[in-house]
Amino acid sequence: MKYIIIVLALMAMSCNNKADDAHAHNADGSHAGEEMPRLDHTIWTDKTELFVEFPALIVGNPSRFAAHFTVLNKHQPVREGSVTVSLIKGNKGLRNTVDSPSSPGIFSPTIQPKEAGNYQLVFELKTPEYSDRITIDDVTVYENFDDALKTLGTAEEDGSISFLKEQAWKIDFQTSPVVSGEIYNVITTSGVWMPSPNSVKSLAAKSNGVVDFKMNILTEGTVVKQGQLLMSLNSQGLASNNLNTEIENARANFEQAKSEYERKKELYNSKIIPKSDFEIVESNFSKAKSIYQSLALGVSDGSKQIRAPFDGFIKSISVSNGDYVDQGVALISIGSHQSKILKTQLAPNYGLSMENVKGIWYQTKDGQWKSINDTEGDILSISKDVERDNPLISVFAQVNADVDMPEGSLTSVQITMGTANQNTMIPVNALLEDYGSYSVIVQLSGESFERRPVKIGERNGENVEILQGLKVGETVITTGAYQVKMASMSGSTPAHGHDH
Repeated sequence: MKYIIIVLALMAMSCNNKADDAHAHNADGSHAGEEMPRLDHTIWTDKTELFVEFPALIVGNPSRFAAHFTVLNKHQPVREGSVTVSLIKGNKGLRNTVDSPSSPGIFSPTIQPKEAGNYQLVFELKTPEYSDRITIDDVTVYENFDDALKTLGTAEEDGSISFLKEQAWKIDFQTSPVVSGEIYNVITTSGVWMPSPNSVKSLAAKSNGVVDFKMNILTEGTVVKQGQLLMSLNSQGLASNNLNTEIENARANFEQAKSEYERKKELYNSKIIPKSDFEIVESNFSKAKSIYQSLALGVSDGSKQIRAPFDGFIKSISVSNGDYVDQGVALISIGSHQSKILKTQLAPNYGLSMENVKGIWYQTKDGQWKSINDTEGDILSISKDVERDNPLISVFAQVNADVDMPEGSLTSVQITMGTANQNTMIPVNALLEDYGSYSVIVQLSGESFERRPVKIGERNGENVEILQGLKVGETVITTGAYQVKMASMSGSTPAHGHDH
């Protein structure tokens, strides 16, 4: 009988243990075999992208955040700084600060809520370069796991492309918001680069002498800096047209004229000589001074120095080292990329005039679109007549920018005209083209993307009009879209909700 009672007691304990196991909980408060629901948010400011993942906020449970901070300028992770996360309701709240990222770009603060309700979640980022504040409204703290699971449900695959922040940070990657902007009708053509009148300066000999190159490499295309010594003119040893002799003579004449001027000035002030006599002396003094200063200017060690007038490059050299030249002979010309004339031609049936043309876009050496309006350029003229052997009108524009393209080279040109329409637009770089059809990669959240077909309209330089497929406020990839596209085809990208 004694043994029967012991066996029955053991059976009862076993049943109780099974019942307890059926109601066992994980450390985070979830039931055994059930995963804690997770949330994620993506917010963009003008400086930062925040993609944050965290388990549902439940009273008494610590929730660890995986806050991914990306600097939008270069789309790189925040590598230094601190992050403070605050859970605020009314004038009360909880706060936790981490002083450095747990890995580049990822900060892991923890919050343990005390009361259920709706809260505001605030992230304050402080880096050596800048600070930012990002707020998420209407964040719910649940009373228990069952409430959270009932409200949020379980995570399901949505068919989107997964591309982790850690992947994006390792490649050349950039995003841009979809915006509403002005779109003009466009004439697509080409143009040729010509020198601007103020971008080239020819330097002539200011005196007679023998040319002496002062640079080791003095050839066409050599880059020069303003004030850099290029060459000198040396007349030492010449029997005639000797610069030193001319300077000494000019200085003697100047000092003599100066002495005469000062003496006659005292007599004139004392009203001893008439004004006409003083004016003659004054004129002679002014001429002698000008001649002396002109000869002495730029002279060092008896040589006339030739220096670069501005930053630029050597466009042409008219003399050889050791040549004897007379005053006034062209020596060298310096060019600059800072300003150029863009000439383009098009058929007259477009009806282009100074009144309806709104701007000109051109492509740079690296294929980027630039507007002449960005650097206060201007449309100089539009020809009125056409010739029989050239039935096109010419358009000339001043480009006040660093255009590192040879004179005579061609570039793609867009001329905007008419009245602008307000419409949705994105950077041209965001477009993916497949046999004449276009699509873009839309960023749904920090690590979730979608390939979406779009219908495009006019291209205005670096932007393209979107007629169908996108809404203002969405975000598209402008650099790195191909890598995300390939990730969608590989079928091996990591799933969401990863731990860090």
